[in-house]
Amino acid sequence: MKLLMIYCDRFAYKPQVKTLPDFPNYEDGEAFENVLVAFIQMEETDAEDTKYYETKLVKSLKWAAKKNETNHIILHSFAHLSMSKAEPQLTKTFFDIVDERLKNTGYDVSQTPFGYFLDIDVKAPGRSSARIFKTFEK
Repeated sequence: MKLLMIYCDRFAYKPQVKTLPDFPNYEDGEAFENVLVAFIQMEETDAEDTKYYETKLVKSLKWAAKKNETNHIILHSFAHLSMSKAEPQLTKTFFDIVDERLKNTGYDVSQTPFGYFLDIDVKAPGRSSARIFKTFEK
């Protein structure tokens, strides 16, 4: 699994091109302030032990959110951090589990539309804690 976390003073998106026909349709975008955006690439081998990657991801997101003094986390599927990709349905199910775990511990969690290329608007401060990259391997 690859994870790029960017703390954003402002993050906005608008769906543009649907790439996965089996997922819901979206037309409207959203905008957020004071948010940690997690660009997540679930890789093919991650399917072998999703519980391990779930725990690693949740811990990393909580740590980065605390470091950046935010309680709002956005999960975004970003299949551009590695050549290896997990099956889309597995990835979406994984996101839903992580979303629920974070919400159960008091975080405000949102997901960008799954299976879309999005227009995105990112305003991120220039400090080291605002940009964190992690690779999880077993």
